[in-house]
Amino acid sequence: MNTIVIGRKHSRRRVFRLSPRVLVVAGLVALLLVALSAWAGYRAAMNQVGDRPVVPPYLLAQWQDTIEEQQQQLALLERDASEQVDALTLRLGEMQGRLLRLDALGQRFIETGAVASDEFNFDQAPAVGGPEDEAANAESFSTPELTAMIDELDQKIRDREKQLRLLDTLISNERLEEERFVAGRPITWGWLSSRFGYRSDPFTGKRTWHNGVDLAGKEDSDIIAVAAGVVTFAGERPGYGNLVEIDHGDGLMTRYAHAKTVEVSVGQLVQKGQAVARMGSTGRSTGPHVHFEVLQGGKAQDPVRYIQRADS
Repeated sequence: MNTIVIGRKHSRRRVFRLSPRVLVVAGLVALLLVALSAWAGYRAAMNQVGDRPVVPPYLLAQWQDTIEEQQQQLALLERDASEQVDALTLRLGEMQGRLLRLDALGQRFIETGAVASDEFNFDQAPAVGGPEDEAANAESFSTPELTAMIDELDQKIRDREKQLRLLDTLISNERLEEERFVAGRPITWGWLSSRFGYRSDPFTGKRTWHNGVDLAGKEDSDIIAVAAGVVTFAGERPGYGNLVEIDHGDGLMTRYAHAKTVEVSVGQLVQKGQAVARMGSTGRSTGPHVHFEVLQGGKAQDPVRYIQRADS
């Protein structure tokens, strides 16, 4: 291979002859120089990365602070969500308790006849339904919306509870008045053997005053209270024999005398129609009967008027 070298003035030129071996050596030297240059650049770059981080330290610190702040906010959100769930769970428990009491009141209304048993069934949830609106987008309630709904439901339950309790009180008072209303006979079977007022005494034959009525019947049969009240006397009294005395309030009192046995005690609350004694002939008596008295403000009344109330 010939190499021509030309000078500046182009006046002289020289021709060099290069052998193949020289060319190969020259090529190897050139490749070695390129490799050394690449290796030196790589090391320089690696040294630069090793000595200085690519991301500045202040930026890394800002990122770390941001991450820690977000972690704290996440922890607060988790704690708040847990507290809200606990609070809602507690309120739902209280509401369930009040609903159980409302169901009990409703059942009481059915038992007392205030509500038809075939109209309401308090053992089952109310039936609801309707077609689904496909055009509407169904969405879950947010926590504030759910809390507001629970608040509204809670207030409605409180209002209904007050109304039902008031209604229950009115019904109870009405029933109490009915229970306290003196009416009917103090026996389940028998007949009127002596009226109220003046009569011929069965022992002396003289004209004497009779404070009550006598109702004859079968010995050991029930003597029942004609109204609800509190037993103020239960025992033996001269002339009356075994006597039961019941206070019905408002100054109204009834007496049941000549009983064979007494079935109640002083201070006991008795209901209308409850057996308070057994018919007998104790005291000043000629045979099994009950001497029945009605007193208003301590003054004897004609019991027949109260007996006839049951028929009106």
